[in-house]
Amino acid sequence: MPQEVIIYTDGACDPNPGPGGWAAVLRFGAHEKVLTGSEAHTTNNRMELQAVIAALTALKKPCHVVLHTDSRYVQKGVTEYLERWKAKHWQTTDKKAVANQDLWQALDEALLQQQIEWVWVKGHAGDPLNERVDRLAVSMIARSALPLNDTQAIHIFTGVSCSGTTGGWAVIVKHRDTAQTLSGHEAETSANRLHLLAAQKGLVAAPAGSTIHVYTPSDYAAQGATQWVKNWAAQGWRTKENQPVKHRDVWQAIVNASKGREVKWHSLKDEVRPAASQQAEDLARQARNDMC
Repeated sequence: MPQEVIIYTDGACDPNPGPGGWAAVLRFGAHEKVLTGSEAHTTNNRMELQAVIAALTALKKPCHVVLHTDSRYVQKGVTEYLERWKAKHWQTTDKKAVANQDLWQALDEALLQQQIEWVWVKGHAGDPLNERVDRLAVSMIARSALPLNDTQAIHIFTGVSCSGTTGGWAVIVKHRDTAQTLSGHEAETSANRLHLLAAQKGLVAAPAGSTIHVYTPSDYAAQGATQWVKNWAAQGWRTKENQPVKHRDVWQAIVNASKGREVKWHSLKDEVRPAASQQAEDLARQARNDMC
C-alpha cells in the first residue's frame, strides 16, 4: 500500500499581481518537510499552483496524498476543469486560452505519479497547518520598507484586543507631529470585525482628499480591502461560495470612507510592528478592560 502523505499548501501575493510567495508542508509518519519559494512579479493563483506543484514533485515515489488547499481555483481546477481543458486543447468553454497554462500543464504531469485526495479548507478559519503555510507563504513575499517617513500622508495604525466575544479596538491617526487617538468596544464581536472597525474609524477621521497609509496587523483586513471587496460588491455582497459576506456593514462603511481618499493598506502580519501599532493595541486592550 502506498505511504500516506499529508500536504498543506498556500500561495500569497501582495499586491495581486505583484511580489508573491508560496509554501508547502509535507508530513509522512514522524517526518516533516517544509518547502517555500517566491517570485518578484506573479499572481495569487500562480503562487497557489506553484505550491502544489513543488509539493508533489518533491515526492520520490508514488504515495497516497491527502492534499489540503484553501484555493478553490486549484481544487476546482483539478477536480472539475482540468480534463475538459485538455480535451479542448487548453481552451476554456468560451474558446479563450486557459490562464496559467504552463503551471496547469506542470501540475497535470505531477498528478500522474500520485493518488491524490483533495481537501478544501477554509482559509483564516483556525486550521493550524493551513494557518502555518499561510504565514510561511506571506513571509516569502519581498517587502519594501514601510512608508513611515511619508510626511505628506496621513498614517493610521490600528489595534484590537478580543477575549471570547468581547473586545476593544483602537486607532491612532498621525500626520507629521500631530496624533489623534480613538477607541471603542463591543460586547458581541470578533477580532476580524474589530480590525475592520478600527480601520473604518481611522479613515473617517482623516480629511477628505488625503493620501492615507493604513497599517493593520490583520491580513484579513488588508487583503479584504485590496483584493476581495470589489468582487464582493459586484456580486451583491456575496462570496465566491455564494455566502453572505461577513461584517458587510463595516466593509461597506470602509468603502464609503475610502471615497475621495487615496488609501494604501499595509499588512503588519509578518512585519516588525511600529511603535504606534503596538500603542494602538495597548489602547484597544484598555478599551476592552474598561468594558468588563
